[in-house]
Amino acid sequence: MIEQGDQMDIRRAKLAEVRDVLGLDPYPPRTGPVTPVASVVQAGETPGPVSTAGRIRARREHGKALFVDIWSEGASIQAYFRKDRLPGAVWALAGLLDLGDIVRVSGGVFRTRTGELTVDVQGMELLCKSLRPLPVVKTDAEGRTFDALADTELMYRHRTTDLLVNPASRARALARSRIVTALRSYLDRNGFVEAETPVLQPLYGGASAEPFTTEYVHLGERFFLRIATELYLKRLLAGGIDRVYELGKDFRNEGIDRTHSPEFTQLELYEAYGDYGTMMTRFEEMVGEAAEAAGTGMEVAFRGHRICLRAPFARVGFVDSLRDASGEDFFSWEPGALRKRCDDLGIAPGAADRESLIDKLFDHYVTSGLVQPTFVLDYPQFLSPLAKPKPGCPGITERFEPFIAGLEMGNAFSEQNDPVLQRAILQEQAAGSAERMGEVDEDFLHALEIGMPPAGGLGVGVDRLAMVLTDASSIRDVILFPQLRRLR
Repeated sequence: MIEQGDQMDIRRAKLAEVRDVLGLDPYPPRTGPVTPVASVVQAGETPGPVSTAGRIRARREHGKALFVDIWSEGASIQAYFRKDRLPGAVWALAGLLDLGDIVRVSGGVFRTRTGELTVDVQGMELLCKSLRPLPVVKTDAEGRTFDALADTELMYRHRTTDLLVNPASRARALARSRIVTALRSYLDRNGFVEAETPVLQPLYGGASAEPFTTEYVHLGERFFLRIATELYLKRLLAGGIDRVYELGKDFRNEGIDRTHSPEFTQLELYEAYGDYGTMMTRFEEMVGEAAEAAGTGMEVAFRGHRICLRAPFARVGFVDSLRDASGEDFFSWEPGALRKRCDDLGIAPGAADRESLIDKLFDHYVTSGLVQPTFVLDYPQFLSPLAKPKPGCPGITERFEPFIAGLEMGNAFSEQNDPVLQRAILQEQAAGSAERMGEVDEDFLHALEIGMPPAGGLGVGVDRLAMVLTDASSIRDVILFPQLRRLR
């Protein structure tokens, strides 16, 4: 077997021959007209010449004839070279082609005796000489893939290779793009305005998470990568934009696992005169449209389950579901007893406050059983300081989280718009944060004091939604360039 380093040496020698012997530029600055491969395939046989371009995926020599498969954007067509019908320089160039090279071919299109659509090559240009061999992955006539690249470390570090040789990875990437387009289309169609808020923020807020910090040299101040877009979007709500959203990156300086990434994509939307009930409807409708756009329909496979995405989704109460699943009333327990139960279960290491312990107990007892899409609603107030209290239910707030196959998909509230209460909550949070050093976001409070209409707000984890709709086992499968430890 020839090692990859030796193969690259052979390809460099061919590159030199193209330049020095044939006198051709293997990386020309422009090309002639190109008809996409898919369009050529769709048009079928034609005696008139067509020109198409793509990457060579297969190469077969038969004496004085050469067959190559040219691939572009998921479509493939065969190209046929005959020595006695081509100029000598073109045939010589054809002999120097390798898998992975990008070429432009021109000629009529016919079908071989086996029915394969083929370009009868009359002219050819080399557009890019590939120096690094790609893994060989085989696909049969039915589209089944064999010997697919399965090294996830290589796939994540070298997404170029992954997309070129793994049809499943390419399909996930395209599906994710369609999902994002569908989310935007739904919101735009329903009167929402897309906004762009600062990624670098002098104060971070809108969630409880550790931030990434940086130094803004010109201002001589420390800044933070945002952990959420909430506080800026609510300023716009107070400024008279009644329906607003942002779909972009957030950053949390925390752990990495199969469902968490420190850099992730989140959709946040706020709707004046709505509430958390409004947001449930929005979520159901957006997920349905995203599923249709991804090509899955309303029945998807995820984590070995058959998931039905048709509305309405199930609804369960946070308090009741935890009591029912555990058989205990944890809300009456002291922190020490909660800590002991968590220790016995081997969960929540390091957590000490009552809020975190109950939240972890809920994850342990309830979330794994939420297979079909379910809204967990009406959270205790001590877990939801930014949500409005639920009328007639002391200690309960109007908040929900949607779950699919045990995976939390987002978070939603009937938003707090009482500036006095909001100030007290932010001051309490700031007092417990080493990064904030007691400082609260006065600009946000200024907006609330002007007056923000009652509203519903919803945050959706786009990466996790893409996971569900593409049956991905890891969040890294749906992030094109996930963060990885650098190789030393």
